[in-house]
Amino acid sequence: MRLALLTTLTMIAFAANSVLNRLAVDSGAIDPSSFAIIRVIAGAIALCMILTVRGGGLPVFARGRVIGAGSLAAYMTGFSLAYVSLDAGLGALILFGTVQVVMFGWSAVRGAAPTPRQLTGAGIAFVGLMLALWPSDGAGGDVAGAVFMVIAGIGWAIYTLAGKNSADPLAATAANFVAAIPVLLILLVGSGLYAAPSGIALAILSGALTSGLGYALWYTVLPQLRGQTAPVIQLSVPIIAIAAGAILLGETVTVAVIIAAVLVLGGIALTVTAPKAPTDHT
Repeated sequence: MRLALLTTLTMIAFAANSVLNRLAVDSGAIDPSSFAIIRVIAGAIALCMILTVRGGGLPVFARGRVIGAGSLAAYMTGFSLAYVSLDAGLGALILFGTVQVVMFGWSAVRGAAPTPRQLTGAGIAFVGLMLALWPSDGAGGDVAGAVFMVIAGIGWAIYTLAGKNSADPLAATAANFVAAIPVLLILLVGSGLYAAPSGIALAILSGALTSGLGYALWYTVLPQLRGQTAPVIQLSVPIIAIAAGAILLGETVTVAVIIAAVLVLGGIALTVTAPKAPTDHT
């Protein structure tokens, strides 16, 4: 029950990032580059403050930090730039659909063969994902936004895989955020940066709460999730984002989206209740 609650809170935090980013950028309160930079800085400050209170070092130069920081920067960059044109729900669907493909593929390469039931559940969820990604009126986003979100999805998948066996999730997340700051400054600082107070506030909220603490929580629950379960559970995030986008941003929810939600959640339920897959041979 505790694992289910923590996982649910984590997925809500992930969905909130889509809504907050879309709300801030689409309203013109902040440009996407400034949002990403402030988001990471706010996350780093919040995590370091918590780490200071708890005690323990900040392993910025630990082995694998380049992968963690680099993949986090790729995710943050693609994520913010994608929401210039994508709806919150559609962006989340592309993001976590990409994550699923990358993580399932990597798990298979590493020797963790999924069971037939897991494959069936993942297939049902993916059909629902594709249905939601197929806008009937051509609205919801463009090719450039989709490409940026695919980049974000690849970055998030690598970040998740890199942190799966972290001995100290909070310290690792804090270090990744700190190390990602100079990378984002190099990639994103330039002309055209602007930020109104409301945009800054939304970026700080996304960075400190739904990103920093959310990612630390994700690193905590990851080791307790079965290999094929983690990528499929994340498919619930687009559904949460679609609902939140409709309520908070006025984004349209069609019958096709409702059917897609049923398929995605049904596929997730089938996958997470499947018998344990064979042990990895690594």
